[in-house]
Amino acid sequence: MKKLLLMCSGLVLLFACQPKKEKRPNILFIMSDDHAYQAISAYDSSLIRTPNIDRLANEGMLFTNASVTNSLCAPSRAVILTGKHSHINGKIDNNFSFDTTQMTFPQILQKNGYQTAMFGKLHFGNNPKGFDEFQILPGQGHYYNPDFITKKEGKKTIQGYVTDIITDMTLNWLQKERDEEKPFFMAYLHKAPHREWLPDEKHFKDYISKTFPEPSTLFDDYEGRGTAAKTAEMNILKHMNWAGDSKIAPEVMDELGIPETAGWDKNAYNSNLGRMNPEQRAAWDAVYGPMNEEFKKIYPGMSEEDKMHWRYQRYMQDYLACIASVDDGVGRVLDYLEKSGLAENTIVIYTSDQGFYLGEHGWFDKRFAYNESFKTPLLVRWPGVIAPGSKNTKMVQNLDYAQTFLAAAGIEAPSDMQGENLIPLFKGEDDKFTRDAVYYHYYEYPGIHMAKRHYAIVSEEYKLIHFYYDVDEWELYDRKKDPQELHNVYNDPAYADVAADMKARLVEMRKKYKDSDELDQMYIEKYKERGLIKEGK
Repeated sequence: MKKLLLMCSGLVLLFACQPKKEKRPNILFIMSDDHAYQAISAYDSSLIRTPNIDRLANEGMLFTNASVTNSLCAPSRAVILTGKHSHINGKIDNNFSFDTTQMTFPQILQKNGYQTAMFGKLHFGNNPKGFDEFQILPGQGHYYNPDFITKKEGKKTIQGYVTDIITDMTLNWLQKERDEEKPFFMAYLHKAPHREWLPDEKHFKDYISKTFPEPSTLFDDYEGRGTAAKTAEMNILKHMNWAGDSKIAPEVMDELGIPETAGWDKNAYNSNLGRMNPEQRAAWDAVYGPMNEEFKKIYPGMSEEDKMHWRYQRYMQDYLACIASVDDGVGRVLDYLEKSGLAENTIVIYTSDQGFYLGEHGWFDKRFAYNESFKTPLLVRWPGVIAPGSKNTKMVQNLDYAQTFLAAAGIEAPSDMQGENLIPLFKGEDDKFTRDAVYYHYYEYPGIHMAKRHYAIVSEEYKLIHFYYDVDEWELYDRKKDPQELHNVYNDPAYADVAADMKARLVEMRKKYKDSDELDQMYIEKYKERGLIKEGK
C-alpha cells in the first residue's frame, strides 16, 4: 500500500512538472470603413480624441507605415481575407466579382478548431465562408435602422444606430454564444465613417458646433504633379454632394439655386433620412434644421473660398462625429474583454480598409497611392508578446493580416498567400522582417472620382508611381523630405539614381507578385466588355 502511494505521488509530481500546453490566442479583428489615420489621436490629436482606440496603442503597438494594396473598400477586404493581391483574388474594384474559389483565412481557422463570427460590414457577398455565425450589412448598409443578412434568421431590420447595433451584436456573441472551450476569431466590422457620414444623435448635437483646423493643402493647385492629381474628381467644393454629404436639404438647394453635384445627391439625402423613425428624424431636424436656416442667410454672400471653408467644416463635423461613435463602441468591447478576463489571451487589431482624405489637397475619398489614401491605421495589442507603447516604422500591409493570424494560431499558411508574418515585429525582432518596400495597384478608371489607373512601389524613403492606360506618367516622391508629396522629383537630376533603382525594384516586385502588363491589359479589356471604356480608348 505504501509503495502504491509513493507511485501515485510520483505520477502526480511527474504530471505537475510537465510543461503547460499554451492556449491558442483569441483574435478580435476590428475594422472601420474609410477611417483616416489622421482621425485617430494616437496618430494625430489635432482633429479628434479617440481614447478607446488609443488604448491599443498605449497597451500594444502602433504601426506608422501600415498601408493597403488597393485603396478601395471591397478590394481591400478581399485582400485581407485571402492574403493575396487584387489581380490574384479577382476583386480589383467594387464591381468585379470576388473569386469565391479562393481560400480565406477564416475558413482555415475554422477547420483548425477556431470558433468564428462576423458582425457588421463585409461589403461584398451575402454568405461569407468560414464563419459559424454572421450578421452583415447588405452592400454599403445604412446608418439608421439598418437591414442585416444573417446566417440563422434570414434578412432582418434592426431599429437603432448602426455602430451601436454592430457593437451590441459583437458583445452578445462574446457573452452568450461563444464556446469557452474553443479559441475564437471575431470580425467586428464598422460601416462608419463611410460616406454619407450620418452621425448618431448623441454626437451630432455636439459636433455640429465644433470648428476644426484646416490642412495646409486645402487649396492645393497640384502644381509640380502630373495629370492624375489635376484631373481627379474628389474636390470638397466641386465634387462633394450638397444634400447627401453636406446635409443641405433639397428644398433649400432649390430655393438657393444650387444644382445637384451628382445624380444621386438629393436621392441620397432623402433615402438616408427616410429610414429614420419619427423620434430620430425630430432629433435630426432640431439640429440640422437651424444649420440649414443659417446657411440660407450666408450663402448668397459667400465667395468660392468661403464655400470651401464652410464645406470642409461641415464634412469634418459629420465625419468625426461618426468616428466618436466607433470609439465608444471599441471602448465597450475592450471593457468587456478586461472584465471577463479574455483580454489576457486575445490579440486585438484595429485598422481601416484604407486611408481617407480629410481635406488634404482639397480632397475627400481615397483611391490614390498618395499618402493619406495609401496609409491606413494599424494598432495591435497582444499581452505578453507586444511591449506596451511600442511603435514600428516597417512597411506592412493589409496583405499581411491573413498570414499573421494563421501564424498566431500555430497554423501553416498556404504557399500561395503573398503576405508576410508580422509576429517578429510584434516581438521587436525587426531584423527578421526582411521586406523593405510594398506594392500597390489601383484599377477603377474610368469610374467615380476619376482617379487614374496606377501601380507603385513604396519604401520608407521613397514612392514611385506609374500612371498608365490613358497616360504614361511617372511620379517619384521623397517621403522623408516631402511628406505632403507636393514635389514630383522623377525628372530631377539629383534623384536620377533613386528613380532608376526604384524602377528596377518595381519590375522585380511585379514579377514577385505575378502582376504584369498583360494582366493590366486583360482588366482594361474587361472594362471595355462592360461598356465602362469606349472602344478606341
